[in-house]
Amino acid sequence: MNAGTMSLLLILMLSATGTVIEEPEFELLEERDGYEVRDYAPYVIAEVTVTGDFRDSGNTAFRILADYIFGNNTGNTKMAMTAPVESREAGAGTKMQMTAPVLSTEESGGSYRYAFVIERKYTLESVPKPLDERVSLRETRPRTMAVRRYSGLWSRSNYEKNRSALLDALARDGVRVLSEPYLARYNAPFTPWFLRRNEVLVEIDGDSL
Repeated sequence: MNAGTMSLLLILMLSATGTVIEEPEFELLEERDGYEVRDYAPYVIAEVTVTGDFRDSGNTAFRILADYIFGNNTGNTKMAMTAPVESREAGAGTKMQMTAPVLSTEESGGSYRYAFVIERKYTLESVPKPLDERVSLRETRPRTMAVRRYSGLWSRSNYEKNRSALLDALARDGVRVLSEPYLARYNAPFTPWFLRRNEVLVEIDGDSL
C-alpha cells in the first residue's frame, strides 16, 4: 500500500461528514503538570501485529484492520470506524514495576501491534468475528491511565520526545507505571500537523497518585 492509498483509507476511516467519531469512555480524574489522569472503562479492540519501521509499519496494519471493519468478518458486517488508532511495540509487557521503561525496538525491522477500537454497541461476544486469522479481538481491562496530549507529525522522534516527557513527569510525581506507553492517533493524514491530536498513554497504579 503506497502513501496515497493509505491516506485515502484513513480519510475514509477517521473522517465522516456529519458523523461524530466514537471514542472509548473515560472519566477525567485529574489534570497535572504535563499529563492527565483518566479512568477508562473496558472496550473491545481488533488488533494485528506487523513488522516494519515506526513510520511505515502501519500501512499493512491499516489495510488488514480496515478490511475487517468494512466487512471481512462473519456476517459481512460493515462497522463504523472509531478513534483513536492505537499502536505500540509488539511484545511490550504489562504490570511491569518501573518508572521509565525504554523501547528496545530498532527504528527499522521492529514489530508493532496496531488496534482499532470497536463501537461500544458491540461486546466481545456479539462483535462479528474476523475472517482473517491475523486479526484478533479482545476486551481491555478497566485501567487508570496517564495521558499526554500533543500535536505534530507521526514521527518516532516526536513520539519519543512526548513519551519521555510523560515518563519524566510521572517519575517526578512518584507515580508507579504498570505498562509500556503506547501511541493513539485521532486524525486523518490530511489534517495539518499543528491541528493533530496525538496522545501517549501509559497504565499507572492509581494508589500511587
